[in-house]
Amino acid sequence: MSRESFDLIVIGGGPGGHAAAEEAARLGARTCIIEEHAWGGTCTHRGCIPTKALLTCSRRYADLKKLKRLGINPGDAGFDYAAFQRHREQMIRVSALGVEKSLKEAGAVMKIGNGRILSPGQVCYTSGAGAGEVLEASHLVIAWGAEPSWPSFVDLPRPPLGTYPQAMSHVLPAAGSAPAAPESPWADDEKKYAPDSAGLRPRRLLTSDAFLRLATMPQSVVILGGSVIGVEFATFLAEVGAKVEIVEMLPNIIPYEEEDAAVLLAKELQRMGIKLHTSLSVNSLEEKAEGVVMAGEQHGKGVALEAEYALVCTGRRPRLDERSLRELGIEHNRRGITVNDRQETNVTGIYAVGDVTGGIMLAHRARQQGRALANRLFGDGTVAYREEAVPSVIYSHPPVARVGLTERQAREKGWDIEIRRTDYGANIMARTELAGQGFAKFIFHDGRLLGATIAGEGAPELIAALALAMTAGADLKTLQAWIIPHPTLSEVLRL
Repeated sequence: MSRESFDLIVIGGGPGGHAAAEEAARLGARTCIIEEHAWGGTCTHRGCIPTKALLTCSRRYADLKKLKRLGINPGDAGFDYAAFQRHREQMIRVSALGVEKSLKEAGAVMKIGNGRILSPGQVCYTSGAGAGEVLEASHLVIAWGAEPSWPSFVDLPRPPLGTYPQAMSHVLPAAGSAPAAPESPWADDEKKYAPDSAGLRPRRLLTSDAFLRLATMPQSVVILGGSVIGVEFATFLAEVGAKVEIVEMLPNIIPYEEEDAAVLLAKELQRMGIKLHTSLSVNSLEEKAEGVVMAGEQHGKGVALEAEYALVCTGRRPRLDERSLRELGIEHNRRGITVNDRQETNVTGIYAVGDVTGGIMLAHRARQQGRALANRLFGDGTVAYREEAVPSVIYSHPPVARVGLTERQAREKGWDIEIRRTDYGANIMARTELAGQGFAKFIFHDGRLLGATIAGEGAPELIAALALAMTAGADLKTLQAWIIPHPTLSEVLRL
């Protein structure tokens, strides 16, 4: 078996692995990155990019209703779901090609296939054709990513690590073109995911991964899980006219965000026609020939919900090759691989970045971890990663964005805090542009910014400035000296 040596080997081509490999290669390290199926990982193929592409379509369609308020008559507008899917596919291809291009330009050696760590410093690489070779490096990075998580009573297949098709979404190519990715090595099991496979009864229980592959627009969907993924899909479906119900076992949707934001978003989702069932514990989810039946208990009473499809949005979990981890002696648990603040595992020379380490599973978090690790190993160590400065965004309509602590989290620490809040209703650009309801909320302790939440139009862009403030350790006096242009929506950040 042939051998090849590198300074760094990265296993996984998602945001964390991509950033680590790109930064290391740019710094002059001989770098190899191994990806199972297609570049970009969950974010590109089954997460951030495809969902935002669909939400862009639904929002543009929903916004047509606002035009009459401005004196514009859009006429009898409609939508083409197949065109939505083509837009989604195009954005996936653009994103994947961007990842591939940046790695090539950096000078990384790119390999498609399976990479398995044999020992610290050694990786067995197997290509799609079955050819194998041993790769050696003093530093190895695990970036396996995550997969959908679902309750034990939901019967959905879980593919083994090393055979998961990174580009499952490539089943609806642009008109006249071939599929963008080959059939996965576990095609028979994948058919269970495919609701519209020829000759098969449609699958009615879907993960978010499988939902993206629907070729036809669902008429009714019950969504299990009212957190980030659930409310984003609910937003899209409701805006294009589907009947949507969300089931959440906790008292509020988006239960880990600011309570004020949860209340505002719940009202807006209900205004769209979405039914919310909170404090509902689900006992069973049964698939029928023409739909699904969900049964549970709410406030001591039995509840049964029926729909054409059930979308299981109960979060994601790290993808762990537990056999390899045990053989290597790498510490881990069901929440992920254990690492310190330098992304080091307990085994010298082996690191982990991104979703596989657990915690909040966000592409930009993984990217910064990977970049900081590579910079520390091969650069001057000036690129830092700070967990408390990672912003998060829910791309509902209206969106919700946060950095740092919520009010509840800050009070649980026993701190004496100061709350500042501004509302969209007092912002002239929010009123002029029909942005709707919204607010910005700031939490301070001893004058230092601990956290901030923005709920409303533009929140994903506005939170970036506050993430910078958190990273820089800005205090209330600094923010009060901040000069913000007028008239802009960003004036909601003025204190």
